[in-house]
Amino acid sequence: MAEKPLIVDSDVHNGMKSRSELLPFLPRVWHEQWLEMGIGAERLYYSAVGGAMKDAFPENGGGPGTDPEFMLKHLLEQYHIDYAILNSGIEISLYPDPDYANIVASAWNDWMAEVWLKASPKFRGSILINNTDPHAAAREIDRMASNKHMVQVIMTSASNQLFGQRFFHPIYEAAERNGLPVAVHPGGEGRGISPAPTHSGYPTRYLEWHNILPTGYMAHVNSLVCEGAFEKYPGLKFIAIEGGISWMPHLMWRMDKNYKALRSTVPWLRRRPSEYIREHVYLTSQPIEEPDNPQHLLQIFEMIGADKRLMFSTDYPHWDFDNPMMALPPMPKEMKRRIMGENAQELYRLPGRVAGLGVCEP
Repeated sequence: MAEKPLIVDSDVHNGMKSRSELLPFLPRVWHEQWLEMGIGAERLYYSAVGGAMKDAFPENGGGPGTDPEFMLKHLLEQYHIDYAILNSGIEISLYPDPDYANIVASAWNDWMAEVWLKASPKFRGSILINNTDPHAAAREIDRMASNKHMVQVIMTSASNQLFGQRFFHPIYEAAERNGLPVAVHPGGEGRGISPAPTHSGYPTRYLEWHNILPTGYMAHVNSLVCEGAFEKYPGLKFIAIEGGISWMPHLMWRMDKNYKALRSTVPWLRRRPSEYIREHVYLTSQPIEEPDNPQHLLQIFEMIGADKRLMFSTDYPHWDFDNPMMALPPMPKEMKRRIMGENAQELYRLPGRVAGLGVCEP
């Protein structure tokens, strides 16, 4: 009997039951500010469906995603998921005080390692950084990279600068040095010190804001390629989490077309823009597009090389959670096996299936 394919959930959100949970990891001088301000980037839009699934609240209290044991049972066991990549705290880069943001990011990483990564070998963490201070972020990457259960760097896609610009290059240098991909996740667009979510200002409602998030990803990927970040850091891998996938063929085609006439303005590029994207940029599946004809989505999979660069995600515990048994359309078994787990296993250098709930070894 064939072994069950590996399933890696590349976007799971964990959090704290209360702000006081961070205090043991935070220098005393910052306690009062943390207890009052927290991450410091308030919600911008009202969502009629709320932020999380109604059944994701732990039985012993606390908000969704705040209890490791409950998450293991409610998500990983129930849906036969082998690994969960934990992403949280990203809005800290939107706080105006970089010193506060830096220290909170460091405390958050220590909390993640102690509370979550020791709870089960099925949990893998993301190194939270404050990307408004790239040199401090690089030091934090170097500090946390020795923990082999930290598998990527995470930052918010909301930014007042495009990520290809050389201001951010210390982050990429540190990530490449430590063999870690850099992931971005949406949620803060229009909040804190970030600019309006669109080039024409603020959407009126949550639906409009949620619909348009992929445009930020297009801008960042375009910047990373055109600014030569992937030439300067050939080992850099960039993950666009929770931004959809159908925008990528359009961007690649447009960039390649314009590169034919304007290549003299980017003399550091040695290949077509689409070739850098196919080699360095990964996407996650949630929220997956759902065209009337599922074959259209499979055509997009083929266009972007999904068998090598697309990774499955649920976005647990959010309201638009994707069930791994239902989320993807019918496709060749080899492609589905790679999307559901093998692409992430290779990128994050994960071992094979972990038996039981287990406890991580030191």
